[in-house]
Amino acid sequence: MSTPLPTTLRILPSIHEVPAPLWDALVDDTAVPFLEWAFLAALEDSGSAVPERGWHPRHLTLWRGSRLVAAAPAYLKDDSQGEFVFDAPWATASERAGLRYYPKLVLTVPFTPATGRRVLVAPGEERAAREAELYAGALEFARAEQLSGIHVLFPTEEELPTLEAQGFAMRLGVQYQWRNDGYHTLEDFLARFHSKRRNQLRRELRAPGEQGILLRTLRGDALGDVDADTLYRIYTSTVDKYPWGTRLLTRDFFARMLATFRHRCELVEARRGGELVAGALNFRGNQVLYGRYWGCFEEHPFLHFNVCLYHPVEEGIAQGLTRFEPGAGGEHKLTRGFEPRLTYSAHLLLHPGLERAVRGFLEHERAAVRGGLPQWRAETGFKGVA
Repeated sequence: MSTPLPTTLRILPSIHEVPAPLWDALVDDTAVPFLEWAFLAALEDSGSAVPERGWHPRHLTLWRGSRLVAAAPAYLKDDSQGEFVFDAPWATASERAGLRYYPKLVLTVPFTPATGRRVLVAPGEERAAREAELYAGALEFARAEQLSGIHVLFPTEEELPTLEAQGFAMRLGVQYQWRNDGYHTLEDFLARFHSKRRNQLRRELRAPGEQGILLRTLRGDALGDVDADTLYRIYTSTVDKYPWGTRLLTRDFFARMLATFRHRCELVEARRGGELVAGALNFRGNQVLYGRYWGCFEEHPFLHFNVCLYHPVEEGIAQGLTRFEPGAGGEHKLTRGFEPRLTYSAHLLLHPGLERAVRGFLEHERAAVRGGLPQWRAETGFKGVA
């Protein structure tokens, strides 16, 4: 047998440096849809994840000759916006100590707190070995560029051993997600709750009908009548409500979603008298639905819960999905049957003092997160959960 060619690391300033078929050949059926070439290209081409907004693409790729064997979307960051793993206190401590925290190297999908493989590996390759080679190359690059560190956001649990072997410190987070435990109807799901909670949820589910609001999900060809302005209005109606809200995505991003990523898009519409009063743009993987962008133009009791939680759950049951991840935050999801699930990130700081301080903080934080899981589970209101 011939000895395989050694791998070569190439760090690329744009996803366009890799032909789409080569990149997507690494994206298997278990990968999150946000790792597909078209989604990453839309973020760059729309002016959303670009240097002017603090995102400098530095995609990590491993090649064996002309064959792409591993890849990870990666960016130099000038700030911590749009990451959903919050390290602002670390940056502040670093600056107070006279250390530069930015730029840093981040392996993630911009603005997307969805767990999925951070390193894509070609079929037939030894996954752990290629992951280790890519992380070693990232570390060499970070040192050469005098970066403060490397951050891997929302990797899978299966990727953690390789990250730990490379010296990364683990951080835990929590998201509230719906899991399909073999439900055939929405009533099957509601039957899991104690009667008091079940009655509360049924009252909330009746609200749209009593308000004269009709809900439906558009997907596939049905999205042909939806325009980018509508999706952008939905998105900005939420971010513009809050003093801390920032328009991280451009209108052109949504136009590109409709043009090149429609096969993954689902729009929940809420209409009253034929007029759109609220909506949520979600993304569909092979077995998982991901909630992303919600907005409303009229305020109605329980409208948010129906558009963003109940209707997608009912649709998920009908379509046989295994899971619905509605996104980061929102403890109100707990009392509506969305269970706490651990998320992960991995961090390697290159200054010894900062690295020690962060590792100490993470040790205490991990204990607090794990300690809170039983209480969070109890708040779902499921029968038999104390």
